[in-house]
Amino acid sequence: MKKFLPLLLLLVGSLFIFSCKDDDDVYVQVDVDYPAVYDLRNVNFSYNNDLGWHYGQNFNNPMLDQDYVVIFRQTGTSGNAPVWQQIPRTLYLDQGELDYDFDFSKNDFMIYAGGTYDLSTTPQYLNNQTFRVVLVPAVYGKNATLEDLKKLSYEEIIAKYNIDESKVGTL
Repeated sequence: MKKFLPLLLLLVGSLFIFSCKDDDDVYVQVDVDYPAVYDLRNVNFSYNNDLGWHYGQNFNNPMLDQDYVVIFRQTGTSGNAPVWQQIPRTLYLDQGELDYDFDFSKNDFMIYAGGTYDLSTTPQYLNNQTFRVVLVPAVYGKNATLEDLKKLSYEEIIAKYNIDESKVGTL
């Protein structure tokens, strides 16, 4: 009986240990409409003294704070397929350097064009531009950073995050 009582206490104690629930991990399911791809067609940059040449757009729905935006500029076509170049990007032209860059928040993004010369002398780089905006939730990044995404081509991002290109939307 003396040996049975410690075994019984050990058995009952182990039931309590393994039946405890760890409430420290709280997961909140948030429905988001991305990863997604949006086209911006016929973009015309505006100019003001504070922002320089810029184009801004709001998202249809706010993103989560930790999510990413990657933007590509269409530089031409190959056959019938568009050729995408990720920005930020510097173009080296006869007139000087032209830079495309962007920033974003959970509610909107802004694309900038700047350079080492008067950009108004090359309106073909400021008017009727086409951009593709890719929204990527951080959870899909699996510890990736924006720096990791900057190394990927458009095709690599689409493949990595299983984005359905047949559902390209517009903003």
